[in-house]
Amino acid sequence: MKKKMNFFIPAVDLVTMIFSLLLFGVPFYFMLLNSLKSRREAGLMNLELPETFLFENFIQVIEANNYMILRAFVNSVMVTVFSILIMVVVCSLGGYILQRVGGRMMSAISFLLLTGLMLPPAILPTIWILNSLGIYATLHGMVLIQVALNIPFATMLFRGYTATIPREMEEAAYIDGSSSINMFAYIMFPLLKPVTSTIVVLSSVTIFNDFVNPLYFLPGARNPTVQLTLYNFIGRFSTSLNLLFACAILITIPPLLLFIFFNKRIVSGITAGAIKG
Repeated sequence: MKKKMNFFIPAVDLVTMIFSLLLFGVPFYFMLLNSLKSRREAGLMNLELPETFLFENFIQVIEANNYMILRAFVNSVMVTVFSILIMVVVCSLGGYILQRVGGRMMSAISFLLLTGLMLPPAILPTIWILNSLGIYATLHGMVLIQVALNIPFATMLFRGYTATIPREMEEAAYIDGSSSINMFAYIMFPLLKPVTSTIVVLSSVTIFNDFVNPLYFLPGARNPTVQLTLYNFIGRFSTSLNLLFACAILITIPPLLLFIFFNKRIVSGITAGAIKG
């Protein structure tokens, strides 16, 4: 029976790997192949190799609209980096306090965070608030939006992982004369590294690939993001599918590489935080 189970597990892993390769690899190969074709060949929408590999398609996409895609990459990276920095600081502190401090107030806050995971954002009231503050259609306004939308998820992950850390470590730090800030900065926060890596990678991919929120809260061509760039290129290159595929490849590669290199940290951070509630 045990030998059958040992054989069954690798077989399941193999089937899962093949299915994942077909589900994600084939579409990516299709986009990459058609991005290197001519306009006529890409219009056929098949998996045949092109007569000539046209790498200049990528150069044409990069140079379009005064290098809009490069400006979009800079804007998306800035929004992503600053959003992640704020989230890590705020959510790590929030998750630690929610887990270590009991009481009805903390339970109510936890309920509100769970509600934030389920309810969609209110578009018009948010636009009105941003307009009132004078930060509508600005990069720093977009940063605040992304932070607000991702706080519930990140805080709950930090809270779950904090439960796996013994309280005795904090008590020992207090006995040695450490302040609360120093204890968290030099003892607790380094121990949160696995879940921090998970949040950084997952939130980076989510924010970088976000289309809906920049469409509502960052309109116009003044501050484009990568996903809005693809949306704008659909109108310009609607009949040039090879250029659209080239644009999609350029946008897809950075988050794909980030996910591939850090997928083990993602799994370890999520599973470790699920050990205790």
